[in-house]
Amino acid sequence: MGKTRTPASKKAGELAKLFRKERPNYFYLKEVFKHLRHVLEIKVTKKLKKVFYVPSEEEITRYCKAVRQSRNMQNMILVKTMLYTSVRVGELIRIKLSDVDLVNCHIRINCGKGGKDRTVLFPKSFKGALATHVDEAIQKGARYLFESSWKRPYSDRGIRKILAQYTKAAKMRNSISPHKLRHFLFTWMKKQGVDDAFIQPYSGHECRKSLEIYSKLSIMDAQKEYDKVMGGFPI
Repeated sequence: MGKTRTPASKKAGELAKLFRKERPNYFYLKEVFKHLRHVLEIKVTKKLKKVFYVPSEEEITRYCKAVRQSRNMQNMILVKTMLYTSVRVGELIRIKLSDVDLVNCHIRINCGKGGKDRTVLFPKSFKGALATHVDEAIQKGARYLFESSWKRPYSDRGIRKILAQYTKAAKMRNSISPHKLRHFLFTWMKKQGVDDAFIQPYSGHECRKSLEIYSKLSIMDAQKEYDKVMGGFPI
C-alpha cells in the first residue's frame, strides 16, 4: 500500500507558509494549481450529476386532491403558486403582496438565486383564486404573500412541513418537495414541446451556451408560449 496522504487541511497549512509572503490573489493561486495539475499529470474530473426524481401527472393530481380535501385555501394557493411559477422555496417566502401583478398575471422575484431579479408567470385561470387570497391578506394587514398567524412570512422549514403533510395524506411513496414541484413544471412543459428559450426567462436558470439567445427574449414572449400550453396543465 502507498503512503497515507496528509489531511487536506494540514497540507493547505503547509502550502500557506510558502505563499503567505507573496500575498497571492485568487487568480494567481488558480494559475499555480493549474500548472501543478499539469506537472503531476492530474486530469480534471467532473462530478457526476444526480438523476433527480420527477413526480408523474397522476402523483401531482393525487397530491393536489389531498390538499384540496384539507379545505385549507391558503395551502392550496401556496401549492398552486409553486406549481405554476416554479419559484424556489427561498424565493416564495420573500414574495410580498406588492410583487404580485394580477392584471398581467406576473409575480416579481427580487434577489432570486445568484442575487438576480426576474418575473415569473401564472395562468389566467389562477387569477381569481390568487386575487381573493391577496385581498384577504391585505385586509389582515399582511406584507407577504404567505404569512403565518403571527404576521411573519413562512420559513423554508415551514413550507417543507406543509408539503410533507399532504404527501402523507395522499399516501404517496415519494415525498413532494418544493424542488420536485419545480422539476414537474419544467418537465411537463418540455413534453409539450416548449423551447428552452421560452422557459429560461422565468425559470431563473442560466446556460452559458444559450445566454445569447435568451437575452433577446422578453417576458412577454414567454407569456404567450406559457399561456398557450398551460390550458392543458393537469392541475
